[in-house]
Amino acid sequence: MRLYLVQHGDAVAEDIDPERPLSDKGRADVERLASFLGKSGTRVHHILHSGKLRAWQTAQLLAPLLAEGETLEAQDGLGPNDQPQAFLDTLGEDDVLVAGHMPFVSKAVSIALGAPSDHGLVAFKPGSVAVLETHGNSGWRLIGFVRPEFL
Repeated sequence: MRLYLVQHGDAVAEDIDPERPLSDKGRADVERLASFLGKSGTRVHHILHSGKLRAWQTAQLLAPLLAEGETLEAQDGLGPNDQPQAFLDTLGEDDVLVAGHMPFVSKAVSIALGAPSDHGLVAFKPGSVAVLETHGNSGWRLIGFVRPEFL
């Protein structure tokens, strides 16, 4: 099972638009990420997002190249300050992509890899993805991490 944790793309400032949609840069970064992941053969069964506009827009840009069927959905518990352990405990065997926020995505990586949630094991930036993999009860491994400047 693979878990793709994506920090939403760069968003406009709250004083420009309180809903904080993706900026032009954020949209371009996520489109490059979608292309990169699509070319690598990445396919996921579920694409989840927090319901916030910037996460939903990120998920929508990723879905056409990565989703197997209609699997895009908002899910409670994926907000910036939600605790990832409860979410990690619900995962089954299907590959999942989460379009989420900081610090949630960073905490999820740390917890999955057995570190305290505040360790920040990977340096997320908007439009980044961390890829974790597990087989049964073998624990999680970080198998990939990409930031927009590398695409």
